[in-house]
Amino acid sequence: MKAAVWYGQKDVRVIDVPEPKATPGLVKIKVTYCGICGSDLHEYLKGPIIIPSKPHPLTGKMPPVTLGHEFCGQVVETGEGVTNIKTGDRVTADACLVCHECFWCKKGQYNLCAKLGSTGLCQDGGFASYVVVPAYTCYKLPPEMSDEAGAFVEPLAVATHAVKRGRIIPGDIVAVVGSGPIGLLVMQVAKASGASKVFVVEPMESRKKLAAELGATKVYDPSQGDVGKMIHQDTDGLRADLVFECVGKPETVDSAIKLSGKGARIVIVGIFSAPAPFHFARMQAHEKELIGSSAYPNEFPAAISFLADGRVNIKPLITGKIKLNEIIEKGFNELLEHPERNIKILVSP
Repeated sequence: MKAAVWYGQKDVRVIDVPEPKATPGLVKIKVTYCGICGSDLHEYLKGPIIIPSKPHPLTGKMPPVTLGHEFCGQVVETGEGVTNIKTGDRVTADACLVCHECFWCKKGQYNLCAKLGSTGLCQDGGFASYVVVPAYTCYKLPPEMSDEAGAFVEPLAVATHAVKRGRIIPGDIVAVVGSGPIGLLVMQVAKASGASKVFVVEPMESRKKLAAELGATKVYDPSQGDVGKMIHQDTDGLRADLVFECVGKPETVDSAIKLSGKGARIVIVGIFSAPAPFHFARMQAHEKELIGSSAYPNEFPAAISFLADGRVNIKPLITGKIKLNEIIEKGFNELLEHPERNIKILVSP
């Protein structure tokens, strides 16, 4: 079968690889769609980052490795001992590979597992005709859900967990920094969870327009002035109760702090590749909280529910559908060279 395999920086090859089998505890899925994630782009440009340089303790995997973790498809084979999933089921899969034995797993915070791995990074992923994953990671999709929506469950779980980490309260004023895929999903989950207003910070014209179309109360362009002063004016001086940083740059952390009001919670969702210094005095004096959010423990059912009943709209986020053999030029390079016209590109085998 064909697969998009990571060999090194800017070295992803669509090649023939052996078709996997469902050994005990595993499920074999015929992939329908797999979305290209920011982490795939990071590994393509600068990896290995999460991709292990030595055999992973849970999977034994190291490069070369097939990328892709935002996938859905149909189960075609189940290994011995699998009882929660059967052949013919349409499923998506939690990317977290965990030990089930460490302190964090036993607490239910398996996203913090001492041996945490990820499908598509620490074992072969969904940019392929077939993918094999542990049965414990699989979730059935309702019949009314489209395959396209099924490929959004994983990133929506990231957004759902971020909003949960922020301890949103109905009526909260929310601000989201960045309207890429995760930012736009966070914005919608916050609205669906009771936010009274959701302000978005985004410099790119096409993404500003999309945020407004999806229900942002107001979209601020940081190149046009101080976003802190903007939200101060629009909230009678209160600013935001809850802010989500969804970019991962020093300047966007600064924006997040400026947007936040007294006693606010600031959730860091973006992935940083460099230090982001800031003045702690602004946090301490106004009793603000800085909260990390990573992946998702047990958020897939909620994400599936958000998609199934239409509270989260993913259709405008799909800016391309391509074939696996087009993944480099029309996938990775398209997203890197033309972010102004892209949000999410879905790949089919």
